[in-house]
Amino acid sequence: MAWASPTAHVHDVAMLLLLVLVQCPASSSCPGGVDFIFEGFHQPSNLSVDGSALILSSGALQLTNSSNHIMGHAFFHSPIKILQGESESTLEVTHWSTIFVFDIVTSSESGSGHGLAFVIAPSKQLPGAFDQDYLGVLGPTTNGNSSNHVFAVEFDTQSIAALNEPNGSHVGVDINSVVSTVSEPSSYYTDDNKRVAMPLDSGRPIQAWIDYDGTTNVLNVSIAPVPMPQPQRPLISTQVDLVPVFKSNMYVGFSSATGKLASSHYILAWSFRTNNGSAQHIDLSRLPKVPRPSPSPPKSAIIKIAALACASTLLVTAAVWAMILLVRRRAALAETLEDWELEQPHRFSYKDLYRATKGFKKSELVGAGGFGQVYKGVLRRSGDEVAVKRMSSSNTREAMRGFVAEIASLGRMRHRNLVELRGWCRRGQDMFLVYDLMPNGSLDKHLFGDGERSLSTWAERLEIIKGVASGLTYLHEEWDQVVVHRDVKPSNVLLGDGMVARLADFGLARLYDHGSSSGQLATATRVVGTLGYMAPELTASGRPTTSTDVFAFGVLLLEVACGRRPIQRDDTTGLDVTLVRWVRRLALRGDVMLALDPRLHCMRYEEQDQAKLVLWLAMMCSQDKPDARPSMRQVCRYLDGELTVQEDAALIFSNTPDFSMGLGWSSCGTMSFTSLRDGR
Repeated sequence: MAWASPTAHVHDVAMLLLLVLVQCPASSSCPGGVDFIFEGFHQPSNLSVDGSALILSSGALQLTNSSNHIMGHAFFHSPIKILQGESESTLEVTHWSTIFVFDIVTSSESGSGHGLAFVIAPSKQLPGAFDQDYLGVLGPTTNGNSSNHVFAVEFDTQSIAALNEPNGSHVGVDINSVVSTVSEPSSYYTDDNKRVAMPLDSGRPIQAWIDYDGTTNVLNVSIAPVPMPQPQRPLISTQVDLVPVFKSNMYVGFSSATGKLASSHYILAWSFRTNNGSAQHIDLSRLPKVPRPSPSPPKSAIIKIAALACASTLLVTAAVWAMILLVRRRAALAETLEDWELEQPHRFSYKDLYRATKGFKKSELVGAGGFGQVYKGVLRRSGDEVAVKRMSSSNTREAMRGFVAEIASLGRMRHRNLVELRGWCRRGQDMFLVYDLMPNGSLDKHLFGDGERSLSTWAERLEIIKGVASGLTYLHEEWDQVVVHRDVKPSNVLLGDGMVARLADFGLARLYDHGSSSGQLATATRVVGTLGYMAPELTASGRPTTSTDVFAFGVLLLEVACGRRPIQRDDTTGLDVTLVRWVRRLALRGDVMLALDPRLHCMRYEEQDQAKLVLWLAMMCSQDKPDARPSMRQVCRYLDGELTVQEDAALIFSNTPDFSMGLGWSSCGTMSFTSLRDGR
């Protein structure tokens, strides 16, 4: 047997170690910090991916593809020690540096989707993460919370006014929120200090450099097209203290998401280092390839077609050109948009909606109301089932006002208990709104419709009540502006999969800033709404408020609990009886439980207590004086058991004479919970 020389043996071992370092990045736990590099992602064991993220055979890391409403995450598999210091007063952030190459490929002619972000987070899972505007990093319920401990540098291709993003293609620094603390249009500086704009969705690889000095707290961010070197002047240079943001150990990686429009997001290479200066330089000659959209027809084919056209007779040529001009003219007229339409995204073509609803066939009609008809449709491109609301044009001005209100409000709101607006269309005097289809129809049909489920269990009804309450709380307190719905009623509550309640129909909604006019619209408006759900003060002031929504919600509570409409004819007297006063009289007699829907079967003891609480809560919400009603957040706390009737009922009912008798007040002015439970 022949033995290799010691020199050859050492050489082989060195080559093996070099191969391992190139192909298998690893983090170091030694005092020198962490140092790794991926020049193509050929070893997925060092990377944790979820959602739509995957590693292509070429070695590219694909965060998202061209599908709508998806998000993908990819993190280095082990946490990085990012804070150093012996006590809280001496803590400082370790110097860290990262370099990566990304590529955003757009296949849609209508524009690109959202972008991607480099993320440092306490976990590889991002609780509450949402697609679209939030880049898969945060969501409506987590955005802006200091408890997130999330830092990100976003490379976004969309301008969202609600997130304070003035530029369509931009780079921003995000701390616990996707509303950037610093943002710049995507560009780079040349050696002679000239600024050159660079769209992030050009389909060309872009290299990014991010460096943070833990001593000076200075963050520098630069970008440049491959193969340009790092610009001498960074695009963003800002001082930010990350000690309150970071925990001791953090995960580093990437996040991306798509919305109604979609782009494919790729990471081609990545290096990261702590403590020891800048991250390793990337060998740009080794970047993996990514899929590209099909190219346009070659010029040679166009020339041949033109030559064949020229060979045709003059008469045929003239006829063809006349037809082309006519088609172009009609298309131009069909797509003519007014100024307000240019500010609203997600427009569908009329042709797409016509095909989706089979020409607005009567067989596809699923509902109708004062503002038009609702049709079931199937979008041809995605196969998604949608509901298309065709607005009535009998009153053009009123219909247009409701149409614009729904686009402006629903188009930017995202909540589990609100129906999501997918898009819109206007053609002449006809207006269309496209929503996700709710397969279980409206709450109104389940309570009162023939042949529908009657919601025979209390558990189903209670979950629907909580869902509507949560949606109204979001509108009143949690969104960027206060939204007064103005038409809360069972027919505007739609039930999705799992009977999840979603509030719909924002045609009458009004918006105003938080804190303005003491919770009222600045000027009086025409009294609108549905009889039986309108608060008494509306007829006097005409000003809708969050409190008028609470009143309507109280009536809805009574409908769900009692199975009766808000105004119902008394068979004995032949007079109309309002549901609120009927339940109020039963409460004064101590027989409030007689108001419950007789279709509710086999209620357990704790469910009877819940039903009784809902009845009292409904009466609290439907009091005559607005100031005596609870807020929707308080309503949610009652329903969740955080507030109890004996603590707050006396305070809320003290200004309502109808309720000052026969309710079991104790000597200290509070309501006895025992008297409620026993029906006294």
